[in-house]
Amino acid sequence: MGRVRRRLAFVAGVIVVLVGLAGAAPQTVAGGTGPGRPNIVFVLTDDLSWNLVKYLPQVRKLQGEGTTFTDYVVTDSLCCPSRASILTGRFPHDTGVYTNGGADGGFHYFHDHGEESETFAAALRAHGYRTALMGKYLNQYMPAHREGGTEPYVPPGWSEWDVAGPGYWEYWYNLNQNHDVVHYGHQPADYLTDVLAGKGSDFITRSARDHKPFLLEVAPFAPHSPYTPAPRHKDDFPGLDVPRGPAYDTLPQNAPPWLAGYGPLSASERDAIDHAFRKRAQSVQAVDDLIANLRSTLEKAGVADNTYIVFSSDNGYHMGEYRLTPGKMTAFDTDIRVPLVVAGPNVAPDSVSHAAVANIDLAPTFMRAAGAPVPSRVDGHSLLPLLVGWPGIGWRTANLVEHHGPGTRPDDPDRPEPGSGDPPTYAAMRTHAYTYVEYADGSREYYDHTRDPSELHNLAGTLSSARLGRLHAALERLTNCHDGPACWAAGHV
Repeated sequence: MGRVRRRLAFVAGVIVVLVGLAGAAPQTVAGGTGPGRPNIVFVLTDDLSWNLVKYLPQVRKLQGEGTTFTDYVVTDSLCCPSRASILTGRFPHDTGVYTNGGADGGFHYFHDHGEESETFAAALRAHGYRTALMGKYLNQYMPAHREGGTEPYVPPGWSEWDVAGPGYWEYWYNLNQNHDVVHYGHQPADYLTDVLAGKGSDFITRSARDHKPFLLEVAPFAPHSPYTPAPRHKDDFPGLDVPRGPAYDTLPQNAPPWLAGYGPLSASERDAIDHAFRKRAQSVQAVDDLIANLRSTLEKAGVADNTYIVFSSDNGYHMGEYRLTPGKMTAFDTDIRVPLVVAGPNVAPDSVSHAAVANIDLAPTFMRAAGAPVPSRVDGHSLLPLLVGWPGIGWRTANLVEHHGPGTRPDDPDRPEPGSGDPPTYAAMRTHAYTYVEYADGSREYYDHTRDPSELHNLAGTLSSARLGRLHAALERLTNCHDGPACWAAGHV
């Protein structure tokens, strides 16, 4: 009997792959309009890098139960542009969001250009789902602002809204709770990540009780600086230091101009980096507790077997690599390649995908899982076939990263500190084999991932003009694609 069940599960998975590749909603695993539509719980952390996953037992458990994507890349290693891409499935050159604020980014740009009606939340709510966002939305969003309305603003597409303004300190913040602004203080019960865990569990319980399919995005601010741990975790990991890999305190050969002048880290900088890494490991323990809490609630509500759990981050983080103090925004893997782990119905357990996937793929994945149509203007592609074990033959081979810099806004929580790296505007293309970067100042980078996985040897100056021409043309095709079919074609380099 066990063999028969395994055979049926395999056949079902093959059907899902074929239907997913054909571009239709994968009814076999989930979707359609019946009561069996899957739920989605999406935990989106802030600045979480791969080197923190080892300290997250709940995430490692998810890896054992689902699929880990090793080459998941964000469209920009910066909060707001990345989150805009996650919400819409579109590149920064299509959302127009390249920074955290001003003429080319932030909440106000996203709002004023109508992007909020194009999110996965809007698509799923129109398809009968309850949708909730809890925690962080987009930079510059403020809970009490009305945006021309008569009450504190909640964007379209969300049936439940528990969103903070700046919540980086985990205390002394305001939450817009479905148009009602509530202030939280500095008591242990006010710790933001824990508050989100409680609200998320309550939303799951109510939705399951009412037999409503749901999407819940919980977006804690951890482990963004100032890396505030919950009181119960403030003494965890005594003596823990940042990993010192080959790139630590090492300048790449032929570094680009913005980086070339950096000298070795001082003793005080190394100590500060170790301290910050320890606090980051402490601060994500509450996120791990949150995941355990949500999963327990799913089990108690009887919906765990029909729920996708997705864990990721908006961008990575460097801490000492390439002689840089803590920060992001670069095209190095430390900053653009981040964790993505998915478990759920028919997802291949304890599996690894090396496909070149990106944060633009999350929105169409959620839409397909819910049985909702994916608009052609979405640049990304559903991951569902990859989740059931399809090896990815024919999947895209290149991902695009777009960044505007340097960052200078004094009110930006991600404004680079001196020494942390603040590259000029660039476009980058990352494949399994290499990363290629073109900067607005004319400089270039090329790193061979096969021979140089730590990205310490910039070979751009050694490439032939013909090779550089082909790389430039491929990058141009990516930066100028504007819908799903065009971006899918441009991603095959």
